[in-house]
Amino acid sequence: MPASKLFHRHRSLGLICNHVPATVRFATRRQENIIITSVGRVFHVYSANHFRLICVSGLHPDDITCITSDNRFVYTSAGEKIFAWRAGNIVRHRFNGHEKKVHLLLPFGVQHLVSIDTDSLLKVWNVQDETEFCEIPFNNNEFKITAICHPPTYINKILLGSEQGVLQLWNIKKCALVHTFQSFDSKIMIIQSAPAIDVVAVGLADGGIILLNLKYDEVVMQFKQDWGPVTSITFRTDNQPFMITGSTNGHVVVWNLEEKIIFHQFQAHTQTIASAACMTNEPLLFTSSADNSIKLWIFDLPDGRARLLRIREGHSAPPLCIKYYGANGSRILSSGEDSSLRAISTISETLNKSFGQASYNRKASKKRNRMEEDPFQMPPITEFTSECTREKEWDNIAAIHDGLVMATTWSFNKRKMGELKLVPEKYQNKNRTDFKAEATSISLTHCGNFVIIGYSPGDVERFNIQSGLHRQTYGGKKTAHKAAVRGVYSDCLNQMVISGDSEGVLKFWNFSGKTNVAHTKLELSSGITMFRGHPENALLCIVLDNFTVNVLDYETKSIVRKFAGHTARITDAAFSADSRWLITASMDCSIKVYDIPSAYMIDHFQMETACISLSVSPSGDFLSTAHVNKLGIYTWANKSLFSHISITSIDPYSTPPKIDLPDSTDTSVERDEIAIDSKPDINKLAYQSPAQINDNLITMSNLAASRWQNLLNLDVVKKRNRPKVSITKPKHASFFLPTVAGLDFQFDLSDQQKADTSDTKEIKPLASNHFSNLTKFGHCLDNSVKINEFTKCIQHISSLGPSMVDFEIKSLDPHAGGNNTVMLQFMKMIHFMLMSNGNFELAQSYLGLFLKQHARYIVSQPTLKDFLHKIEIAQNEGWKRLENKLIYGIAVASESRLYAN
Repeated sequence: MPASKLFHRHRSLGLICNHVPATVRFATRRQENIIITSVGRVFHVYSANHFRLICVSGLHPDDITCITSDNRFVYTSAGEKIFAWRAGNIVRHRFNGHEKKVHLLLPFGVQHLVSIDTDSLLKVWNVQDETEFCEIPFNNNEFKITAICHPPTYINKILLGSEQGVLQLWNIKKCALVHTFQSFDSKIMIIQSAPAIDVVAVGLADGGIILLNLKYDEVVMQFKQDWGPVTSITFRTDNQPFMITGSTNGHVVVWNLEEKIIFHQFQAHTQTIASAACMTNEPLLFTSSADNSIKLWIFDLPDGRARLLRIREGHSAPPLCIKYYGANGSRILSSGEDSSLRAISTISETLNKSFGQASYNRKASKKRNRMEEDPFQMPPITEFTSECTREKEWDNIAAIHDGLVMATTWSFNKRKMGELKLVPEKYQNKNRTDFKAEATSISLTHCGNFVIIGYSPGDVERFNIQSGLHRQTYGGKKTAHKAAVRGVYSDCLNQMVISGDSEGVLKFWNFSGKTNVAHTKLELSSGITMFRGHPENALLCIVLDNFTVNVLDYETKSIVRKFAGHTARITDAAFSADSRWLITASMDCSIKVYDIPSAYMIDHFQMETACISLSVSPSGDFLSTAHVNKLGIYTWANKSLFSHISITSIDPYSTPPKIDLPDSTDTSVERDEIAIDSKPDINKLAYQSPAQINDNLITMSNLAASRWQNLLNLDVVKKRNRPKVSITKPKHASFFLPTVAGLDFQFDLSDQQKADTSDTKEIKPLASNHFSNLTKFGHCLDNSVKINEFTKCIQHISSLGPSMVDFEIKSLDPHAGGNNTVMLQFMKMIHFMLMSNGNFELAQSYLGLFLKQHARYIVSQPTLKDFLHKIEIAQNEGWKRLENKLIYGIAVASESRLYAN
């Protein structure tokens, strides 16, 4: 599977549920109700008591299309395949046989499962042996199945509803049609059994709800809601005569069946009610929706109406801007098209916080009923900026909104929207003449005191974020730019302000703005799209309209890098934590990584949807992205922090590999074998560096310095590491030694005597011709006499620790068990290492230790003394070669420094 070289798919955040109806079941072991919701290719299991995430399933081969459950299993369908899960993440059974997508599932009894695909092919499965019990085909033009239900007490029978409005009762044991009920002249959306025997509720696409008596084929009651098709029906079972229905616009209606009137209605969600279920014998209602939220309602108000008891939600519309907050990278701030601002935890989803929705009048919005739409809701936040310096003293987040000239402030400490609305005096209602003006860029100073805002007419203004007072207009009476300001930025010391416009003009201003004139001006090749900076360096990323990226050093006021490669508008960019990488995203659905020191592109990959915002964690371990039409935030792990990555340059215009987005489960390992499409990414390097690039170059070994650097001073190291207090033997024997029962204290040595007797063997004297005192390394050197090959000897001694290397070299002396032959072979091995220019530092270290231990003996032996002269010549040649390279490098560096001055 194609993979990114630097990033690995980690997991998605902020996803709760989707349009697939959720299911509720009672867990006997936990003694509580659990809720199963679908999130793409996995499902989540929540506890109904606290909405705590219990577990996440394994990865399905395709998006989940249906979920249901019984007392034993959770059944899911993904495409044409069906799976039975146990304990939430263990697959017990698989059912293969459908050729089209399965969209309806119904557990039938204890041993069977009914499934229906989009071709209206009905199959009944034996769950235990995974075999097909029977098959009933239907014609979509005559009877397209849209709903299924098993009425209680109706043995072997199921109800099928169709798109044509026809309802049929089938006996699946005999595969025979029992009865066809009267047509409802509207698409049947859902069928739900009522607490009363023989009665079912049928929800229609025209908003009608029919309570039908199956035994007599008679309509008991009939209602109609004015909020669109009926998407869900449920009944209270706590001795209350209420039926609850959901609609496509998120409206929930509570019907009083005794009085046949609407008892209560409220706006539960902003989108279609995917599922609604009343808890057994409890005044609790669970609802889920495509707006990425699940809610629990309780009917405990004095008039019997419902109130919101528990909620778990994410963005109901795709995020537009995401940024890591804080220094530890545990929280991500995200703003979405639903006008909300959220703090999403990367540690636990229970720590997620909502700052609420942006409102023109926060107090009035707070007083309104939560079940009603907010008339004061502001447009979505397109960009925001934050600083942690003063988060507990005043608002530390500033944001601009789509189409508004007003900027808002938010408090991370209080988790809410602030009271300030930042608007320049010329754009306030009493003075405003340009009603098309809007805020286009924003930046918060690193001290956390000032907000700098750029506007579409070309104005650049500075406000105090604590008081909201206007402090500076850059450019004086004239606008700072002649075109829309696309980026503003200030340095860490608040000495300068940088602004850029859509015509490619870059201006540098004094932060205090006393002269109101830009002291430096640069013109770029194309219009500016945005600015992205890093707080710990003097680099500023400038994204241009021609799909290129410039890196500005604002201390020298010069462009130091230019990157290209994207083929569509660049949506966002970010520096890595150490400022070595620049990561960009574009509408061509690709993400590219540029190495700033080398000026090369080192990685790129492509997704199914374009990334509109990205952010790198302060620690550099994760990259987070937000995508078009995706409600979640997707995190990618940085491989270079956990393994060695060989970084090579890549053609910027080459085709990037396509990668799937991360799922809710951690995809670094396989959660289940059904995840045939999601194997862990393996970094297969196309290039491996050889052990020695060139025979004429000096090559060092890959050993750690601790393995060879202290060989000459090993005695000093050992002496220093000796314990200061000598180890004394214990006065008394340990308590666990066996003793003999009696008055006298004696050890029980019977087992040891038996072992000594059984292990006694006849010792045969060794033949004299087989006797040798050579060590393993000595034998290796002795074997190299005939073949004159030292590779194995070098590998063996380099694998030893410092103490063993010292022991092996000492053992070469004839007085320590060696002989002149192995000493000569060792010297030949050193000569081979020096002549081959490999393991240069090892050869020097081993030679120094060898001469330190055996210098006097070598001088007394003519053969060893003569060969020592050859080693000296080889050593001098290698050192001269290395010395010449070092002197050349020093000379080049000195000359370049001279020219720079």
